[in-house]
Amino acid sequence: MKTLVFFRHGKSDWDAPFDRDHDRPLAERGRKAAKVMGRFLASSGQAPDSIVTSTAVRARDTDRIASRAGGWTAPLRETLDLYGASPATILSLVRTEPNTAQSLLLTGHEPTWSHAVSLLTGGCNVRFPTAAMARIDFDVYSWQDVDFGLGELIWLIPPKALSGSGASGG
Repeated sequence: MKTLVFFRHGKSDWDAPFDRDHDRPLAERGRKAAKVMGRFLASSGQAPDSIVTSTAVRARDTDRIASRAGGWTAPLRETLDLYGASPATILSLVRTEPNTAQSLLLTGHEPTWSHAVSLLTGGCNVRFPTAAMARIDFDVYSWQDVDFGLGELIWLIPPKALSGSGASGG
């Protein structure tokens, strides 16, 4: 079995100075939510074996904060391919993952995340708030065998459901 976790970047700071969308940083609320989600994944025994993140500042920082908070040891790779990606691009990226990884975490953006989750699980309709995570399991041996419609949505959790303290991502 292969497990794919989608992680939407934390809430960004629209008031911070940035020249282009790619450079938009996280807001304090986004940093807090990333910590909550990092701890959740670790404490539930679901820390990823491999991580791929969008190169956007808010996505990279979300991953780094979550990794540090959760003590994740998985290698982190960055790719521009996840910034503005299509679900087909995501599927292609997933299929190149080495089979030594059982769980892969992808960090990126809306509306791609909710669309990809829907296609991978055969059409479930999801709302994907900032800093939320969705776990999809595939009953396959190889990442190359992952395809649209073959996944089972195990959970979709926003940080608000875990923290109760307003560290919401939505």
